[in-house]
Amino acid sequence: MEDGRKAVRVRLSGRVQGVSFRVWTRTEAEKLGLSGWVRNEDDGSVTALIVGAEGAVSTMMNRLWKGPTGASVSGVTSQDVDPGQEPNGFRIIG
Repeated sequence: MEDGRKAVRVRLSGRVQGVSFRVWTRTEAEKLGLSGWVRNEDDGSVTALIVGAEGAVSTMMNRLWKGPTGASVSGVTSQDVDPGQEPNGFRIIG
């Protein structure tokens, strides 16, 4: 990634499905100018790839701990990754 850009893969646990977490994540990411994707996992968690300016990624990471109304986030784990070609926009993929 070019200087000042960051990519992280994030896994969220707790009450994060059935509360519009994916739509909320996409909306917040778009507000921050981030790209990537978000999806539900079979185990009830949510996974996201968040790519963008380092400061915006950091802000998004803080917002993920709160989530939308009705969510109860009990864990957020992240790993820096190489996203390959940076995605265009932010999508819900599953």
